[in-house]
Amino acid sequence: MAHAPIVGMYIVARMILGFGIPTCIVSGSSLIGELGYPKERPVLTSLFNVAYFVGQITAAAICFGTNNIASNWSWRIPSLLQICPSLLQISFVFFLPESPRWLITQDRTEEANAILVKYHAEGDPNSEFVKAEIAQMKTVITLEMEASKQSWMDLLRTAGMRRRCLITSMLGLFTQWSGNTLISYYLGDLLGMIGMNDSLTKQKINVGIACWSLVCGVTVALLVRRFRRRVMYLACTISLLLCYISWTISMERAVHALDNDYKNQSASIATIFFIFMYSPCYNIGYNALTYTYLVELWPYALRSRGISFFQLFGRMAGFFTTFVNPIGIKNASWRYLISYCCWLAFEVVFVYFMFPETAGRTLEELAFLFEDKALAEQANGAVEKVIHHEDMEPIGERKTATGQAEAVEDVTNKSRV
Repeated sequence: MAHAPIVGMYIVARMILGFGIPTCIVSGSSLIGELGYPKERPVLTSLFNVAYFVGQITAAAICFGTNNIASNWSWRIPSLLQICPSLLQISFVFFLPESPRWLITQDRTEEANAILVKYHAEGDPNSEFVKAEIAQMKTVITLEMEASKQSWMDLLRTAGMRRRCLITSMLGLFTQWSGNTLISYYLGDLLGMIGMNDSLTKQKINVGIACWSLVCGVTVALLVRRFRRRVMYLACTISLLLCYISWTISMERAVHALDNDYKNQSASIATIFFIFMYSPCYNIGYNALTYTYLVELWPYALRSRGISFFQLFGRMAGFFTTFVNPIGIKNASWRYLISYCCWLAFEVVFVYFMFPETAGRTLEELAFLFEDKALAEQANGAVEKVIHHEDMEPIGERKTATGQAEAVEDVTNKSRV
């Protein structure tokens, strides 16, 4: 991409880069959610998405620094430096532990136990918590696999799965159609509409927004355990709607002034203020909670496919807005923001009626969120044996009267402690 002699080659290189990013996101978010200690999982998965702003700040700073280079290297250098994050990932990926749940599906329970002992029990091999986790994972995964055919059609097979798909697809649209792409990709055009045409000033504001977004994102991620998921999503959508309405009004005043050959400084400042205010509103839900919620929403057997489904709708929505936004800005000016106000109002209604609460439960408890409660009761019933030491044989087997080992159905609810 950095050495592309023509635009076509540059675009193809960008497409290849784009194919790799969703793969990393799907596998990375799933692994973090499945490795994280239950109480720490919401924070870890929230910080995963917030890390985007680290890259955004780096990219904005590099472009700011190369802006004055009077040659093609002004864009070649930022393109070339994109190799650095990839090299970091390649260097460290070999040191990552495997998902304990995946190891259990491959009959490698001892390896899964060793990983959980290291990361969840501070190295204590006799940890009752880890024994309970292993037992719970084994039973719930067994129940999931029995009900799943391990195909993409499983996403639509039951009413519960169809509801998960609906929520996931709409969440993919919401993360891209809530007005964020307008700020991310067309900030310069928006600032130009209110009379700010200096390139250096625009880049300074862009870097400022990126830094502010990182602060907001990290703050929300660290506080995510204090609030329930539905509360945060409703706060996110309602605040975004109010922010966009205020932004639309202030921008109308600023544009109206320029159209009549004078400048409304107060309206311009208010517009920039609401652009900055957008970040904390968005981060409350669509940034900090996105992968936290998806990991909790989908059971293990279909988690990767579910997050891939989210990526599909998110990427399609991003592709759509990338081409529609400039047309809307050019033809409708400030009125284009009204369309986002209407969409955000729909988001509030959808979140209120369709988003279930997932906070305060383990991934195994959430596996049957929309399914028959009898399955969850079956799993919880089996776990009591482990909690109360009714079954002290090694997890996964019990000796019969003839001395032969037979499979034992274990599960635990220990992580509520």
